Amino acid sequence: MSNPTALPSIAWIGLGIMGSPMAENLLKAGYPVTGFTLEQDKLDRLAAAGGSAAGSIAEAVKDADVIITMVPASPQVEAISYGENGILENAKSGALIIDMSSITPQTSIDLAKNAAAKGIRVIDAPVSGGEAGAIEAVLSIMVGGEQADFDAALPILEALGKTIVLCGPHGSGQTVKAANQLIVAVNIQACAEAVVFLEKSGVDLNAALDVLNGGLAGSTVLTRKKDNFLNRDFKPGFRIDLHHKDMGIVTDAARNVGAALPVGAVVAQLVASLRAQGDGGLDHSALLRAVERLSGAQI
Repeated sequence: MSNPTALPSIAWIGLGIMGSPMAENLLKAGYPVTGFTLEQDKLDRLAAAGGSAAGSIAEAVKDADVIITMVPASPQVEAISYGENGILENAKSGALIIDMSSITPQTSIDLAKNAAAKGIRVIDAPVSGGEAGAIEAVLSIMVGGEQADFDAALPILEALGKTIVLCGPHGSGQTVKAANQLIVAVNIQACAEAVVFLEKSGVDLNAALDVLNGGLAGSTVLTRKKDNFLNRDFKPGFRIDLHHKDMGIVTDAARNVGAALPVGAVVAQLVASLRAQGDGGLDHSALLRAVERLSGAQI
């Protein structure tokens, strides 16, 4: 069982826009990574980067010290975790699951409880930073779980992100991620409204966004999404469909704890309207399209 690299062996489940570059960053850091995902081309990409492609979840996780999951939402986390072909039935006792998906806090709490019954440890570790942050390994990672498990996971997380914080018990990472998605959506919406206002006013948009980003209106959102706005380039770094899911999570969680989110509720509806108009596959910076439609543009 000796591992010549002396680094824990990793199973990676879910090689999408975020998962593929993240898994590749672990390979670059020297970790042995065995991956499973539904698209063959993503498995080929992992193998080309030096990883191993598995034919099933069971095959991927059976010998892994650490299992990292990065799938779209709670139903997918439940699908890959439970059942005879799932992670919990096939992982070895003592393994550590790092779930980096963005899901409901309750799903994370339930997973940790069910895993503990099999001697498997879990932390929830959702991320912020989008595709660019994943590629550059500068993600912000918000973690829920036990201190000891966080400490064990930290060297791995440091190969994936820059700001890595234990926020509290199981589910806390997801709660902070929900707050993150609230702030990001409202911020994109504010930027989108400013863009339409500036353009209709005949101002040089590039110059205006530059000077705005240098002052109190500046933000990581504006820095990352400025070119999307300028070029109307909505190739997905983070899809509207996923932000729609996340706004549902934060709206529901806030309701459960008795927190009012009046602006968040409006932006949640604007995200829902974009999705209803067929823009769900576009980047969340496409909130600009909703403002343009409301302002009379034919899109």
